Amino acid sequence: MIAAAILRRRLREGRTYEDFREAWFHEEGFDAPNRMLTMLNIADPREVIIIGLTTVKSAEDGARLLAIDQQQRGASPLDEIIEPEIDRTFAILVAEDDFSGAGALQFRQATVEGTQTDFAEVDEGIRLGRSLLATYMARGDKGDAERS
Repeated sequence: MIAAAILRRRLREGRTYEDFREAWFHEEGFDAPNRMLTMLNIADPREVIIIGLTTVKSAEDGARLLAIDQQQRGASPLDEIIEPEIDRTFAILVAEDDFSGAGALQFRQATVEGTQTDFAEVDEGIRLGRSLLATYMARGDKGDAERS
């Protein structure tokens, strides 16, 4: 299952995306398939939007991944670069669609990485995710999650 983290942060006055990237960039990988997509808001270029997509195979795997993220955030505080507010959403990827071709498109069932989405698995992933996040927040994320 692919978990998504969607974060919106705002750079402090006088700070740049390059400042943010230098402080934010992880020093340790997740040891799991992961993609981080970073964007700047057109209407407010000080707003940084990050979408992280990470494959999570089990509850233990999810807990390990959250621990790595928590450790990385504690080792690289962003407090002097970004404003304290954070808009953070977590989700489960349920479909990938490609509408890049010209002409009519045929409806198709939801798939991820070529496999039809099993919504019973999605429901289980949502329950697991809620449990992991509750534990993560209760531990007190060093820095960012405390302000979620």
